[in-house]
Amino acid sequence: MSKRAVDAVFQALFILSDLRFLLRTTAPWHDLDEGEQERAAAYIKKVKRQIAILEEELIR
Repeated sequence: MSKRAVDAVFQALFILSDLRFLLRTTAPWHDLDEGEQERAAAYIKKVKRQIAILEEELIR
C-alpha cells in the first residue's frame, strides 16, 4: 500500500470524526440548521475525495 493510500485512510477517519462530532452536538434529533448542513456536506465531499484516492491507489 502506498503512503498516499495510507494518508487517505487516516484523513478520511479524521473527517468522519469531525462529522461524528457534528452529529453528537445535534443529538438526539440531528435537526441540522443551514450552517450545519453545509458543514456536513463539506465533510461528505472530503470523505468522497479520500475514497477516490484510495480507489486510484488500490484498484488500478
